[in-house]
Amino acid sequence: MTYLGLDLGTSGVKATLIDSAQQAIAEGHGTLTVERPHPMWSEQDPQSWVSACEAAIAQVKAQAPTAFAALRAIGVSGQMHGATLLDENDAPLRPAILWNDGRAHAECAELEDMADFRGIGGNIVMAGFTAPKLRWVQKNEPDIFDRTRKVLLPKDYVNLWLTGEYVSEMSDAAGTLWLDVAQRDWSDTLLSATNLTRNHMPRLVEGSDHAGDLRLELAARWGVGRVSVAGGAGDNAATACGLGAVKPGQGFLSLGTSGVLFSVTDAYATNTDSAVHSFCHAIPNTWHQMGVILSATDGLTWFGQITGQSPADLASRVTKVQAPTPITFLPYLSGERTPHNAPDATAAFLGLRRDHSLADMVQAVMEGVGFAFADCCTALDACGSLPQTICVAGGGSQSETWLQMLADITGLTLDVPVSGAQGAALGAARLGMLASLDADADEVLLPAEIEKCFTPNAKLVDAYAERLRIYRDAW
Repeated sequence: MTYLGLDLGTSGVKATLIDSAQQAIAEGHGTLTVERPHPMWSEQDPQSWVSACEAAIAQVKAQAPTAFAALRAIGVSGQMHGATLLDENDAPLRPAILWNDGRAHAECAELEDMADFRGIGGNIVMAGFTAPKLRWVQKNEPDIFDRTRKVLLPKDYVNLWLTGEYVSEMSDAAGTLWLDVAQRDWSDTLLSATNLTRNHMPRLVEGSDHAGDLRLELAARWGVGRVSVAGGAGDNAATACGLGAVKPGQGFLSLGTSGVLFSVTDAYATNTDSAVHSFCHAIPNTWHQMGVILSATDGLTWFGQITGQSPADLASRVTKVQAPTPITFLPYLSGERTPHNAPDATAAFLGLRRDHSLADMVQAVMEGVGFAFADCCTALDACGSLPQTICVAGGGSQSETWLQMLADITGLTLDVPVSGAQGAALGAARLGMLASLDADADEVLLPAEIEKCFTPNAKLVDAYAERLRIYRDAW
């Protein structure tokens, strides 16, 4: 038997096929593009998600046709918060409004005054979440709002294509701001604040539950038998499932375009004063908290565009750090979430002198990201949910210099998993296994095998603590 994980990202879809021993057999990729018709807008055609999934699945099937024919279950991970509005025939009424779309900033304050989103929904109302997007549509595109019969998240639209059913699960639904996160159920109070009802919402399951069966049309086209489709997960919860971070005291740090500090909890708790995200996990009776920074590796990407060099070339200029740089970099290129909730915050280099080099500035960018993660650590620690040892994920985790820097700045011990099918696609496939087998989560969501570990360097901890104070003063 084999299991397929689909990870619907912003720039593409990744498909991973694993066997019963969770060994990767084949992978496929489908490309996506983002449309930005106006400043602060970010949209995608929902049908492009289906096309990208089909392309990725076709590659998997071509690589391993016999293994693919033994497909037993599918799990889908997805970019969160996207508003996908369907009419009575399940046709999208407009392009989906994505997680990084900022047009609904004015609607956030309106919703804060209309219902207890922080208490029930567990989070500050931010433009990236789904609820303010619907408020914006109601005010600016009233005809589309009136014709909306279902509101789905991106991965749930893919599940609709797979199963023909409207289904969501707790980890992704928590990112809409319509979920009672403690009760793991839709909140009528929060829905009514955006003039919606439960009828507009998909039914809810746990991410590890059976959500439906693969449509017979797709099964016949792909040459497979009965295939179970899991509830799935939002991208960060799926990554946690792929890394085996599913128990209190476990977590991960994702050093990707944006940055995430993820901590598993066994109860619902919030810290909205510091813009901590409080969501359900993808497995029952489990929650998680996240500190989110909006520019992590994107800081090096931006600086590479400025200097005409690749991020990897820039990072290679910083090796064997002996001391912090005296330059302070505020990494708020796209505003900031945790702990400031400041979408209009801006970035800055401070303390530049004539004798500073490009390497000094690159080190400052890397350290600035580390200081932003330190702010996330403080926010999670205030809730009592900060792990001391966590796994790392994301493209930036390939830089050992950066990982050591992060350990020195945050005081965390960072475990690096053995390379392979880690992350959201594996987590989605694992959820598919749970949905189709009579298996315990402990038997399937195994901790990642660790290749190396980075611990704080005592010689630099105090120096970075002083630089962190300067960084916070600069904010």
